[in-house]
Amino acid sequence: MFATKTLRINFTTYNVRRDQDVINPRTDHCNVMVYSPDTSPRAHPFWYARVLGIFHADVLWLDTERGGVHDMQHMEFLWVRWMGEEPGYRWGIKEAKLPKVGFVPESDEYAFGFLDPSLIVRACHLMPDFASGRTSELLATDKITAARSIDEKDDWASFYVDM
Repeated sequence: MFATKTLRINFTTYNVRRDQDVINPRTDHCNVMVYSPDTSPRAHPFWYARVLGIFHADVLWLDTERGGVHDMQHMEFLWVRWMGEEPGYRWGIKEAKLPKVGFVPESDEYAFGFLDPSLIVRACHLMPDFASGRTSELLATDKITAARSIDEKDDWASFYVDM
């Protein structure tokens, strides 16, 4: 398994041009968005995550349907810290408010996970909600970890999604 410093995401812009985002977990350019599988009317169409690590590996794949044939495959994956919608917060054009998300608490089994880079729609800009302040309740450890920047001792309670 190998770690990589950056990931490039190709996407189509709103005026149907090609562009590219560079994801780097060691900078502020580390937040990504993927399509949400929730299709209910009030559900946010995207899920958000902070990329903590970018990895690739050559894995041995065992195909039991073909009689146990072994194949080596190149696999790319991201280690992410998931964000969720702010509970009870209403956003949209009628409310004249941006969507608001925050980190999933560490106690939730889905707070951290792995993500296929091909599922990323593009990088995203998340603005801290300064009025909500910071909290140390979402991540139990007070040590510097990959889940926080080097200069951070706690997390922002929530973020606005720049549209």
